[in-house]
Amino acid sequence: MRIGKCASSLVVSVCALLVMLGSAAPVSAATEAIQISDVSAINSGDTAWMLTSTALVLLMTGPGLALFYCGLVRRKNVLATMMQSFVLMAAVSVVWAIVGYSLAFDAGNPFIGGLRFAFLNGVGAAPCEYAPTIPHTVWMAYQLMFAIITPALICGAYAERMKFSSVLMFSIGWLLVVYCPMAHMVWGKGGFLNSFSSGTIPMLDFAGGAVVHISSGVSALVCALMLGKRRGYGRTSMQPHSVVLSVIGAALLWVGWFGFNAGSALSAGGLAGVALVNTHLAGATAAMAWLFLEWYRTGKPTALGAISGAVAGLAIITPASGFTTPMFAMVIGVLGGVLCFFGATSIKHRFGYDDSLDAFGIHGVSGVAGTFLTGVFAVGAIHDRAGLVDGNPMQMAYQAGGILVTVALSVAASFVLLKITSSVCGLRVSDEHEFNGLDLSLHGETGYNLEDDVFSSSEDEEMIPAPAEVPVEHTRPALQPA
Repeated sequence: MRIGKCASSLVVSVCALLVMLGSAAPVSAATEAIQISDVSAINSGDTAWMLTSTALVLLMTGPGLALFYCGLVRRKNVLATMMQSFVLMAAVSVVWAIVGYSLAFDAGNPFIGGLRFAFLNGVGAAPCEYAPTIPHTVWMAYQLMFAIITPALICGAYAERMKFSSVLMFSIGWLLVVYCPMAHMVWGKGGFLNSFSSGTIPMLDFAGGAVVHISSGVSALVCALMLGKRRGYGRTSMQPHSVVLSVIGAALLWVGWFGFNAGSALSAGGLAGVALVNTHLAGATAAMAWLFLEWYRTGKPTALGAISGAVAGLAIITPASGFTTPMFAMVIGVLGGVLCFFGATSIKHRFGYDDSLDAFGIHGVSGVAGTFLTGVFAVGAIHDRAGLVDGNPMQMAYQAGGILVTVALSVAASFVLLKITSSVCGLRVSDEHEFNGLDLSLHGETGYNLEDDVFSSSEDEEMIPAPAEVPVEHTRPALQPA
């Protein structure tokens, strides 16, 4: 009965959101309808690159993020953690096709799009003005992959303790009331923050520093605070069960990020090349910065530290990847490695919240820092937008304004959505389910069915005391402050 109530409430809530959002988004008199051109404008080279980029970005969620996250949890929660990423690939795709794409990219008001493209009406082979040399369907699908991974990033904050039904309800609601408005404001025609469409606050965000990383990272922190800590957090060992899986996941994320950032050029040209090089160098320098800082502070460089730094660097360069030069990208990468190291260690432990897999510590911190630094290091010769280093200090103010808008929307909407979800489904699993693990409790299966289970000495890792040299409050050995 509880599951049926959650499912019916989810359907009713989504329908209500569709009515409210659609009715609240009349086309502004100053905003013309999205222009659709002729199929003869399609460029086969650009289309081939964007098809590849679309596949690369999907690769980031499954298997990239799924493996990265599942390796960091305890073995009794490995499938539940992977399931969150996988099911969002399906659920978000359905909602995006029905209404999400239209709310994000149809012409509407400065804050939300209209319903012209609902049910993919009018989305065909002919290019639209957002990407004039590729089919409209490819542009829509490419943007879908961003919509998939963004709520999936939030899962890292509530890992090992949130109900599956609540994950679905919160994530779909969040897609509609946070992600779609943010995508419209930053990238949509006439958007409030769109620098290329006369936005009120012309913020620069090439591939999702605000739309993806700030929104998901800040929302993740709200989730961590409202759900509370995992059972036994700070008293028992919660070490990653397989850093090997996380390394594989991080490597896939790194490869997929080329589609994420370089694909945002929307063509197979020089801008895509610059964005790809910037992305790679920022990830590399951030990995080294985190590794050496960790080595200095703890005496040991770890694989988990290296991959955490790489993800931090890839995230922090995202908003600037198509606006800056490779050398400035390396500077941004170093800052990303250092800032996120402290965001995932000192800050988290100072305030005592349980951001299980450091969704805020990495994505929230890197998103805010990267978005602001775009206003510092943007170079006009790259993409016709300048920052402080190129004589336009005002861009930093625009970036700060965009950050504040993103944070405010993410905090307020996430709080309300979690309250609604809690009243309908409840947020946390029971103590018994958390004790036994979400794999068995929620999904009735386990990740490791070994005939001679080498782990069978204890089914509950919470009963295993942490080694004397590892403080039990730290869930990731690479993230221990000195």
